[in-house]
Amino acid sequence: MPDEVSKNLSETLFTKHKQAKETSSLTQYMPSSQKILDDKRDAEGANWYRNINRMQWAWQGLDPIEMDEVLAKIASSKHSRTYDQWLDTVMGYHSGNWTYEWTKLGMLHSHRSDELMGEEAADELFNASLCFSIAGYPHLKNDNLASQAQVLASNAYSEAAKKTRFIIKKLEIPYQNKNIIAHLHLTSTDEPQPVVMVSAGLDSLQTDLWKLFRNHLAPKNIAMLTVDMPSIGHNSHWTLTEDTSCLHQVVLNELFDIPWVDHHRVGLLGFRFGGNAMVRLSFFEQDKLKACVSLGAPIHDVLSSPEKLKKMPKMYLDVLASRLGKNAVDINSLAGQLMAWSLKIQGILSSRRTKVPILAMSLENDPVSPHSDNQLVALFSDYGKARKITAKTITQGYEQSLDLAIKWLEDELIR
Repeated sequence: MPDEVSKNLSETLFTKHKQAKETSSLTQYMPSSQKILDDKRDAEGANWYRNINRMQWAWQGLDPIEMDEVLAKIASSKHSRTYDQWLDTVMGYHSGNWTYEWTKLGMLHSHRSDELMGEEAADELFNASLCFSIAGYPHLKNDNLASQAQVLASNAYSEAAKKTRFIIKKLEIPYQNKNIIAHLHLTSTDEPQPVVMVSAGLDSLQTDLWKLFRNHLAPKNIAMLTVDMPSIGHNSHWTLTEDTSCLHQVVLNELFDIPWVDHHRVGLLGFRFGGNAMVRLSFFEQDKLKACVSLGAPIHDVLSSPEKLKKMPKMYLDVLASRLGKNAVDINSLAGQLMAWSLKIQGILSSRRTKVPILAMSLENDPVSPHSDNQLVALFSDYGKARKITAKTITQGYEQSLDLAIKWLEDELIR
């Protein structure tokens, strides 16, 4: 994105929102639930409202030093905060505010791209897109600053797509009088390629997944199709229901009409809640899929346990409430409602099997995706496997699980 255009766009977008409500204060809770949250905040003494995904962001392409500089600016801000102990709750769009600081870093990468050519320029823009996306994290529905940041992320991604040697096609698939927006990433259009449909969780955008294609799928000549979960990003028109895979199912059925992909060789890869959707799809569309991998997916345990859900950080509860389109949240009824999202309670992982080989993985001691969830998935999948990743560091864990995921997909799609 030419720097001037990018700068003007950001100024235009954010001017109206200098006094926008700060993210952590957007979700309204019933008095009894608010008390639970206040007590928990005081007892736990966490320093951040957001879950700081350092390892994930570094894996997605951010420079750890730049990341720490941004977090330091936010932490040292003298401006007033919604909650004094949560460093990332600086109010107003100015220095120290989460969206402001990450947008600034995005602008820096956008500016750098102007001085570069080809793949280097594209990489800077993909990084800018990721920074703008993090600026909007965790992407709550009524967060005005986050919506503006998402526009910037989307624009930077489109500009990067024009500069990279890879081919990125934006697909618009009609559904319920609106369009599902997906991005198809290809190494070439000479012949149809095997394709992996990828979906992330409820707090990240499809534009965050570029490095997965460039570093892992492209070298194997496997195409990547990214689709947002219902209720977030390009698919924010739809609220999330227990039919978590509905939009992905529509996209999957559309693949037959897309000439650049081999619709006989389709795999799925889902992170977090995206994994729930992909596992679900593997049961409903067995004849159209060759393989599936879920990483850290909530399948049954946390969804069916109100007590575990209540222990989740406020940010995650805010995200769930936002995705379900709730206004005044009662944590107890939210917990009750989420039981319907359990694939076991839905009867999928209790009364049917799938011939799609599913690899279900999570890092050791993952509170959202315990090993028992993954064992349950493997049990009902022919040739299914559950893997617990016991790496010394989270970084190693990410690399190890991704290597396993790509190997699993490659074996099923290319052999």
